[in-house]
Amino acid sequence: MIRINHGIALDEREITLRFVRASGPGGQNVNKVATAVELRFDAAHSPSLPGAVRARLRDLAGRRMNAQGVIVIDAERFRSQERNRADAVERLVALIRKAAVPPRPRHKTRPTAGSRERRLESKRRRARIKRTRTGAAFD
Repeated sequence: MIRINHGIALDEREITLRFVRASGPGGQNVNKVATAVELRFDAAHSPSLPGAVRARLRDLAGRRMNAQGVIVIDAERFRSQERNRADAVERLVALIRKAAVPPRPRHKTRPTAGSRERRLESKRRRARIKRTRTGAAFD
């Protein structure tokens, strides 16, 4: 089990890992060893995720989630397959943790007296400027 937070844990069987050849550094191994990791997680059908988390995850994942609701994470930052695997899982956990935090509700606030006065003063100043352009008399 992969612990996300106190209420959410993912079963390792829900994650599919595929190893492919990475571009970039790797010396002689780069053309021989499949060190890059492609992690797939079916968020749309995961029994581990509550509905609200799933909805927020859809918004947060962006391009990483395809039309079927599968999150695809490519990790090829490191030269070793093991470190790339850990990096991919870490990035998935971080994404789900971020989605698990509900957004704080916005409380309506009223503008302060000072901000209202500043707004009105700038409107008066602007009106004065425009009046001078027309050649009209001042008040």
